[in-house]
Amino acid sequence: MVYDVIIVGGSYAGLSAGLQLARARRNVLVLDSGLRRNRFAETSHGFLGQDGRAPGQIADEARAQLLAYPSVQWLTDTAVEATRADSGFDLRTESGQWLSAKRLILASGVIDELPDIDGLRQRWGQSVFHCPYCHGYELNQDAIGVLATSPMSIHHALLLPDWGPTTFFTNNVFEPDAEQLAELDRRGVTLETRPVSHIRGERADVVLSDGQVIAVAGLFAMPRTRMASPLAEQLGCTFEDGPMGPFIQTDATQQTSVAGVFACGDAALAAGSVALAVGDGARAGAGTHRSMIFG
Repeated sequence: MVYDVIIVGGSYAGLSAGLQLARARRNVLVLDSGLRRNRFAETSHGFLGQDGRAPGQIADEARAQLLAYPSVQWLTDTAVEATRADSGFDLRTESGQWLSAKRLILASGVIDELPDIDGLRQRWGQSVFHCPYCHGYELNQDAIGVLATSPMSIHHALLLPDWGPTTFFTNNVFEPDAEQLAELDRRGVTLETRPVSHIRGERADVVLSDGQVIAVAGLFAMPRTRMASPLAEQLGCTFEDGPMGPFIQTDATQQTSVAGVFACGDAALAAGSVALAVGDGARAGAGTHRSMIFG
């Protein structure tokens, strides 16, 4: 069977793209490995109508709504290879299946690469975060930390004081210049230049190299990201270098530099959230449908 569209990735962006195509009565296959990027978080925030719900509940409900459309099929598997074909594109999955489609939507997201600091990864999504709009409010204006991971972390440090008193741990990664120091002072940010040894405690107690402990309710870090799927590179899509890592370049309809291949969600955004991913996916689904009519 040649599907109208195969969507690689069944999280929020992929589900949203699928819904637009299902309502256009297109034959769609969603190929999903089951690993959502925000699976470590207990609740999701900032998405109108779903604020405070568990991420898994949002995804499960959206999947049930999508699969109510008879033209949609779901396959739990991982796409490992993509090639051009006469019909459009052929995909090979980890289980060895070959699948064909006229169009592809890449919504497989990214993988976060956190600094190698003991105790950081164990708290990811619980008391260590990257998005203040998703998690800042629940810290109740308590003490907040920002861990420098690159020069871009200055933006995190200047942003976070709206959610609570903020300490910026430069950790030998970044040294603010005079202008940035003035901006940090204007925002009331405490600068901490001693290296971070590890993170401990129920929330995020930052242990410095000399043994001093600075307790924070939440620690924010901007991780580097990498593509969760090799398909965009295999197909020759153009990438851009964003503040957190490379992402797939798309146009206003979410089409990539490769005709017939669309991308949405975190893999196609410089910075993502559930709300942005859903809107991004809807645009990709509609754009894909229109491309099948108008070219």
